[in-house]
Amino acid sequence: VQLQASGGGLVQAGDSLSLSCAASGVTFTDVTMAWFRQAPGKEREFVAGVRWSGGNLYYGDSVKGRFTLSRDIAKKTVTLRMSSLRPEDTAVYYCAVGFRLIASTVRSPNRYTYWGQGTQVTVSS
Repeated sequence: VQLQASGGGLVQAGDSLSLSCAASGVTFTDVTMAWFRQAPGKEREFVAGVRWSGGNLYYGDSVKGRFTLSRDIAKKTVTLRMSSLRPEDTAVYYCAVGFRLIASTVRSPNRYTYWGQGTQVTVSS
């Protein structure tokens, strides 16, 4: 299994940025793909996730209304569109894949089996 993340970079507060994650080697049966982030000295935080079958979307409270997650079934890719970025959004963002997750577990990082390499997002004030 390989999760290839792209995007990220340095932007100013209020700007927008997109992250993409392409999955390979995954059998998409009862799969959830998600983004987490981790800032220095902080725990890994759930950002957004999508259940592949059905397309149920989940968002972390701190990004609701600003971030939008979408999936491309044919390309096995998820894209996180981040708008109205804030300095507190600065973190390393990780793509992850989990199996047989439900609404009560989709936000837990320890429920995910595979992780991408992480991509840095820095928002300057």
